[in-house]
Amino acid sequence: MSGRLDGKVAIVTGAASGIGRATAELFVAEGAKVVAADISDEQGAALQRAHEGNLVYVHTDVTSESDIEAVVERAVSEFGKLDIMFNNAGAQGDPAPIAELTADGFDKTLALLTRSVVLGTKFAARQFIAQGTPGSIVNTASAAGLQGNWSAPSYTIAKHAIVGVVRQAASEFGAHGIRSNAIAPGIIRTPIMARSFGIPLDEAEEFSAFLETKLGAGQPIGRLGLPEEIAEAALWLGSDASSFVTGIVLPVDGGATSIYAGSFATDVVAAASEYSAR
Repeated sequence: MSGRLDGKVAIVTGAASGIGRATAELFVAEGAKVVAADISDEQGAALQRAHEGNLVYVHTDVTSESDIEAVVERAVSEFGKLDIMFNNAGAQGDPAPIAELTADGFDKTLALLTRSVVLGTKFAARQFIAQGTPGSIVNTASAAGLQGNWSAPSYTIAKHAIVGVVRQAASEFGAHGIRSNAIAPGIIRTPIMARSFGIPLDEAEEFSAFLETKLGAGQPIGRLGLPEEIAEAALWLGSDASSFVTGIVLPVDGGATSIYAGSFATDVVAAASEYSAR
C-alpha cells in the first residue's frame, strides 16, 4: 500500500529523533505534508532538508502553550489545514521514587508528558472544528501508562493520565468527527533510553543494541521494538483506515503488557549500570 495519507496535513511533535522521526518520515512517504516539531534544531533542520517541500521543521517547546498554538497555526499557514495531530514528544522526566519526589520534579514531568498532550489536543480540536472537518489526534502513551513498575513514578503517573485525556477527548469531540487515540509502546530502541541513563547520544545505538541482548529475550515476542513499528501504528490511527476507532489505547509492545511486567524497572537500571561500567 502507498498513499495512505494523500492530501493530509500532520503535525508530529518530538519529530527530530526516535519514534517521532520515524513517524514523520513514514507520513511523508505516505503522501502527507508534515510539520515536524521539536527543540533539536540541528536534527530538525536536517529532517527538513531531507524532505524539502513536504516537511517543515518548527522549533517547538511542548511545555509552552503559545508554542503549541503557534505550531498548529504554522501547519495551517504552510499547508492550508490540519488533519492529524501526533502528540509524541517526551522524555523520562524526574527519576525519583515517590518517597523522594519533589513537587517541582513531578510538575515538570507532567508538563512535558501530560500537559503537552492536553494542549496539543486542545489546539488541534479547535482547528478541526474551525475547518468543519474530521481530524485524528494520536498520542504516545506507554506500557507504563497501563501497568506499574515499568518506569519511575512521575513518568508512570503522567503516562496513565494520557489515557484519561484520550477518553475525555473522544467523548467531547466525537460529534465533530474528531477521533482521539493513543499508542502504548513497550520497550523501543530509541535515543530516549540512552538519555534516561545519561548515556551519550553518540552511543545511543550501541546502548540500544546492548539492551537488546540483555532484555530482548524476556519479551513475549523475543525482542525489543523499533521506532518504525510505532510509526506504523500512528499511521493507521491517523489515516482513514481507522475511521471508526476512537477512545482506545493501543499497546504496541510485543505482548509485554499481556503478561506481568515483573522486574523490568530494576532490570533496565541494572543493564544501564553494566553498560556504563564497561
